[in-house]
Amino acid sequence: MLYKRFRTNFIVRLIGVWQEVEFGYESVPVAGLAYYISPPRTMQDLVDDPLHGLLYTVFVLSSCALFSKYWIEISGEGPKDVAKKLRDQDMILLGHRDQSMVKVLQNYIPTAAACGGICIGILTIIADFMGAIGSGTGILLAVNIIYGYFETLKKE
Repeated sequence: MLYKRFRTNFIVRLIGVWQEVEFGYESVPVAGLAYYISPPRTMQDLVDDPLHGLLYTVFVLSSCALFSKYWIEISGEGPKDVAKKLRDQDMILLGHRDQSMVKVLQNYIPTAAACGGICIGILTIIADFMGAIGSGTGILLAVNIIYGYFETLKKE
């Protein structure tokens, strides 16, 4: 919307330059920040501009890793919360006191969350590069929603 209204503005052009596609129903980024964080449309685009593919891959993987690390804190699955749950269940780590249990869990839980986020990011990138119907992110969301319904149905 900004590009259609303020085509000559430097900041708007830095954010992104869009071009109408063949049918005119949608616009695709062809330059600027929006271009580099959007997936390449075809494998030929990836070959023609490998920097675009590289920056897109780095953006998706780092975003997934950061989001998953912050999500464990928000969702109550962080090291302090897990240590508290373990203490409530009278479970301990052999050779560690209560305070050191949090430190040990801080070494493992955020790293595992980041690795899981990176794996999800890799699946998304592969789906985008292979030209799956819809986007890789859309496919993962659909699978996650269907799996959530399956778990709910299984509980009932």
